[in-house]
Amino acid sequence: MSAPDRPLETGERSRLARALLGSLIRPHRRAIAGVLLIVLVQVAATMAEPWLIGIAIDTSVPHAIAGDYGSLTAVTVALAVSALVSGLLRSVFVIRSGAIGQAVLFDLRRRAFDHTQALSVSFHERFTSGRVISRLTSDVDTLTELLDSGLDGLLTAVFNIGAISVLLYFLDVPLALIATASLIPVWLLYRWFSGRAQVAFRRTRESVATLIVNIVETFNGIRAVQAFRREDRNDAIFAVLNEDYRDANKYAFKLHAVFIPGTSLIGNLAQVLVLLIGGYRVAQNGLDLGVLTAFMLYPWKFYDPMEDVA
Repeated sequence: MSAPDRPLETGERSRLARALLGSLIRPHRRAIAGVLLIVLVQVAATMAEPWLIGIAIDTSVPHAIAGDYGSLTAVTVALAVSALVSGLLRSVFVIRSGAIGQAVLFDLRRRAFDHTQALSVSFHERFTSGRVISRLTSDVDTLTELLDSGLDGLLTAVFNIGAISVLLYFLDVPLALIATASLIPVWLLYRWFSGRAQVAFRRTRESVATLIVNIVETFNGIRAVQAFRREDRNDAIFAVLNEDYRDANKYAFKLHAVFIPGTSLIGNLAQVLVLLIGGYRVAQNGLDLGVLTAFMLYPWKFYDPMEDVA
């Protein structure tokens, strides 16, 4: 495997990255389709729970008070089945998606190693061994974290938000309008977060890569370091790189400290408004209590996925 040593333009780099990603996931298309189907069924089972609770409050409990326990028994069994199916499918999803992710990373590491070996000697003279090691370790580790948790959170968020939006409008349009209108400030907050997070995470990757390069090259040349008494100079260089890595992570944490509580705050305010208006309509017999109850349960599932995306 060979490739030009020249630096790539941004557009060309993006095109090659997309081509690489496509070639990595192409052998797993059927497995990925199966995982997506599992997620859809799991989300449906999870979303059924608040709806069933609403039915129990509005229908099953009044029937039980009148002596008919059939509806309450059916809803109870349905809730238990939904919880069981959701839990089992969640476990299957984690196992299968993890297997796909590890297979992709296995192939990526092999390709990266083969590609690096095929590069010219002049490239390796310019691109130090520490930088190569960083690319083959820390950069791949970043992708590992993405596939292990980020992809899981993203898929769950997308399907949950879509399913909940449909269910809210099915239950009650006015309250659904209030709940979904709150997505506008959430989206604006996400746009603010994502632009800065991309820069912040790039900085953390670059700073840790530089730190790894420094560590590798320092201890590869430890004989020269000790022979020429460069310990103090190396300590000073390492301190600067270490501080830069620390500061990069601190900035990334600060972004999360704004985005996650901000999303929760918007969700809580929407909840309060739904409770206020929905409670008034229940008191005026304009809304069933079970519908309001389901509405109070769904938004918790509505905003939590937004935090997973972070």
